[in-house]
Amino acid sequence: MLVIRSLFFYFGQVISTLLFAPLGVIAFPLNFNSRYYLITRWTVFNLWWLKVCCRVHYKVEGLENMPDKACIVMCKHQSAFETLALQLIFVPQVWILKRELLKIPIYGWGLASMQPIAIDRGSAIKSFRQIVEQGCQRLHENLWVIIFPEGTRVAPGEKGTYLPGGGMLAAKSGADVIPIAHNAGYLWPRNTLIKKPGNITLVIGPLIESANKNAKQITQEVEDWIESTVNNLPDPELMTKP
Repeated sequence: MLVIRSLFFYFGQVISTLLFAPLGVIAFPLNFNSRYYLITRWTVFNLWWLKVCCRVHYKVEGLENMPDKACIVMCKHQSAFETLALQLIFVPQVWILKRELLKIPIYGWGLASMQPIAIDRGSAIKSFRQIVEQGCQRLHENLWVIIFPEGTRVAPGEKGTYLPGGGMLAAKSGADVIPIAHNAGYLWPRNTLIKKPGNITLVIGPLIESANKNAKQITQEVEDWIESTVNNLPDPELMTKP
C-alpha cells in the first residue's frame, strides 16, 4: 500500500510540474512577487497531495523567531520535503542551484524566472564567490536566501560537513541567519520511492546575529543549534495519525 500511495503522489507531482513549468515562462513579465505566488501554487498542491496520498502531515514551531526583514535561512537537508515547505514559510525566497539546470528547455526557463543563485559547482572557490555576490544582491532586494549548508541530503542520525558559503554570505552582507531543524528524512527518505505516513516537525530557531563574527563562527553556531535540535526531535513515524 505504501508503494501504491507513493506512486500516486509522484504521478500527481509529474503532471503538476508539466503544467506549472511553462507558467514560469509565461509569467516572466510580471513582477517577482507575482511570479513567486503563481509558481508556488505548485508547492501548495504538492504538499496537499502528499497529505492526501501518503498521509504525511507537518507542523511548524518557532514562527515567533522570524524577523520582519528577510535574511539568510540555513536548513538541515534530509529530503525533498523541506525544499517545498520552506517556500510557503519564507516568502518570497530564492535558493541555490546548479547553473546547468537553467539550460533545460521550458523547465529551466521557469526556474530562471525565480531569480535563483545559479552557481558553478565545478569550482568551489567560484561557487562561494557567486553565493556571496548574488546572495548580497538578493538580500538587498528583501528576498530570503535559502541555503542547505551540508550541500546534499543526509540520512536521519547522520551529519554532513557544514560548508562555509552561508557563513561567508552572512559575514559579508551583515545579514542575520535563521537556522532550521526538522525530521522529514524519516518519512521522505532520500533515494527511495516510499513515503511513510506520519507527522513532520519543522523548527525555526532563534536568530543568529552575524555582526562582529567571521564565516567560521557563524557556520559553527548554525551547526551546533541545528544538530542539537535535530537530535531531540521525535521519530515522526511514532506519531502517525490513524
